[in-house]
Amino acid sequence: MYLSKQLLPMFALALLTIAGNTRADAHLPDPDGDLERLRTLGPGVLFWQGDAQISGFRNMTLINPAREISAGDNVLELPRAPADLDAVTVEAAGMRMSTGEYFTKQRVAGLLVIKDGRIVYERYGLGNDETTRWVSFSVAKSVVSMLFGAAVKDGYIKSVDESVTDYLPRLKGSSYDQSTIRNLLQMASGVVWNEDYADPESDVATATYQTLNLYEYLRHKPRNAKPGERFNYNTAETNLAGTLLRSAIGNNLSTYLTDKIWKPFGMEADAYWQLTESGGGEFGGCCINATLRDYGRLGLFALANGRLADGTEVLPASWMAESIAPSKGYNGYGYFWWLTAAGAYQAMGIFGQGIYIDPARNVVIALHSARTSASKDSDWELQNALFSALADAVSGG
Repeated sequence: MYLSKQLLPMFALALLTIAGNTRADAHLPDPDGDLERLRTLGPGVLFWQGDAQISGFRNMTLINPAREISAGDNVLELPRAPADLDAVTVEAAGMRMSTGEYFTKQRVAGLLVIKDGRIVYERYGLGNDETTRWVSFSVAKSVVSMLFGAAVKDGYIKSVDESVTDYLPRLKGSSYDQSTIRNLLQMASGVVWNEDYADPESDVATATYQTLNLYEYLRHKPRNAKPGERFNYNTAETNLAGTLLRSAIGNNLSTYLTDKIWKPFGMEADAYWQLTESGGGEFGGCCINATLRDYGRLGLFALANGRLADGTEVLPASWMAESIAPSKGYNGYGYFWWLTAAGAYQAMGIFGQGIYIDPARNVVIALHSARTSASKDSDWELQNALFSALADAVSGG
């Protein structure tokens, strides 16, 4: 796999954006029966523990402002062809366990395996079920990547080789004059950014992520590399990508996701997308709250190269292939997708969220978790081994 400490920066967005705002919503009942306790969880999602962490992850939109992503009346049915996968062996990081043992030890809230469009395995834990919404963290980045494809298909964006400042003129005269949309999607803008969480003076520690403040912070940053040459994980630029997309489409991301993918592809339940501030825009890099089956359907949409069940193209025909091509700066990353050496690709979020897509074997795996560590190499190695072992098991490999 091309995955190791490169994943560590994925937790920054969560660390900096769970702001402790509260929002009661009639559409989002509190399954834990303790709304007041949820409201006091506040900032510091990295440090939530035990039952508080689980309650927080499945009730994030009661704690933070969010916007609805609406499901339609026509649901993409997922027929069943059950297989017993609990005994499949997972081996990595010097550890060996069964899928059933992984489920418990890695605090899995939901695991879904889809082969040839059929659910072959579906299991829930931590009090979740098929109706539970769960926070995605950085899985949302890969959804944004697909929405960029929709914007190209719709003509809102002419090309990913257009300049960032063509769509965000407030940044004209800054280092972003030289950076393209493609550079943002590949984490290779060339703009200086320090994502060192141990340094209180680093960019990631001092930047403010509300939209206008982020503009002002980034417009003064110099560059230290030619655009496209160097992979540099940049939490701020994932939000900048979301802002650019909203500017291009003249709409919010939740509505665009509703209209382009959620309703027409047949998602089963409404979802919610966390906002940078009350009434503001969605985080480009974080925090769609959706059910496990709809994570799986997102994987099926990607696997279908952005086509609906009736064959209608929502994304350009070549978009997914372009999105999962290794970038020059880092061959383990595409357009907000993590790549594997075996040709599979993934959307990944801290604490063990994921959508794994294996085109060669026609497999999609979706995962909800509440691991005790946000980002630990051994956990990622085990998660990748789980995905690979399950894909092998259901494909006869």
